[in-house]
Order: sequence, then structure tokens, then C-alpha cells
Amino acid sequence: MSKKEQILCAAQCLMLEKGFVATTVDDICQAAGVTKGSFFHYFKDKEAMGREALTDFAQCTNDALCCALPENETDPLKRVYNVVDAAIKLTRKKEINGCLVGMFSQELSQTHPAIRKICERLFDAQIASLEKDLSAAKTKYAPKAKFKPKELSEYFLATVQGSMLVSKAKKDNSVMERSLKQYRNYLKTLYGK
Repeated sequence: MSKKEQILCAAQCLMLEKGFVATTVDDICQAAGVTKGSFFHYFKDKEAMGREALTDFAQCTNDALCCALPENETDPLKRVYNVVDAAIKLTRKKEINGCLVGMFSQELSQTHPAIRKICERLFDAQIASLEKDLSAAKTKYAPKAKFKPKELSEYFLATVQGSMLVSKAKKDNSVMERSLKQYRNYLKTLYGK
């Protein structure tokens, strides 16, 4: 792992625990085992590091989810269920520390417009990705239904983010697991499968 990767990894862990504002550059350097000079060699300032930590976190999360999905699934509804099931499996692995995108959205949207735009872009990408399969599944299984696939995709994201907050506050992953199962059951009523 390069020094830059060490810094990003340490920053992500600390910021998931303490938030962006409460995490200092000194904290990050100490956790990464690097000097401040190394930090500022790679990043102009803490916000620049935060922007990169955010996009790196989102990419790693997406990669982990993709690895959990079967590669050859062609049915769009099964792909959606696979995404939901993969998210459920992730809740069983360890304590949920949260989502950096969600945390930064809550903590920094009013004060750091560049970070807010990154959060918006990352959330929009997640919504669009699931919407594609939800839309194809609607065409195939429920063409006359009145629901909107984009809204279902937004609902999935809201379910994940909201239940993650409650799970973190309660220190109980089963809250998130139950919420995701309810989302899955709701999809079954809409699609009839």
C-alpha cells in the first residue's frame, strides 16, 4: 500500500468513526504512520483529501458489492434481488460503521459545496445503476404498473442510508437487515415475483 493509500485508508476509518470536522490532519497522519509533509505532498488540504477519500470509499464499496453479485445473471429482476441480498449479507459481516457518502452528505452539505456535489453525483450514480434494472424488470414483469423505477431506486438508497443510521445508533445490524428484507418484499408485491 502506498503512502497515499495509507492516508486515505486512515482518513476513511477515522472519519467514519468521528466525522470529517472532528478528524484532524494530525489524527490522520498518526493513524497512517506518515508525517504532515507526506500528507501535504499528496493533498492540498484536508478538504482535497476528503474529496478523494469520498470517491475512493464509494469505489471500494461498489467493488465489494459487485464481487458479491453473480456475473452471468441476465434477468433484471433477479439482478435487483441480488443487489438487495448482497446488501443484506454485508449487514451480517461486522459492525456497521456507516457510509462515508451518507456521513459527508449530512455533515458537510451546507458548508462544503464541492463535497456536496460529489455526494450528489455518487448517490445519483447508485440510483441510476439500480434504476436501469428496475426499469427493465418493469417492462418485463409489470408493464402496466404505475410505479416509477427511479423512485424505487431512490427508495432503496433511502432505505440503506436510513437503516444504516438507525443500526449504527442502536449498535444492531438487524435493523438494517430487516429494512432491506422489507424493501425486497415490497418489490415482490410490485413485480408479482
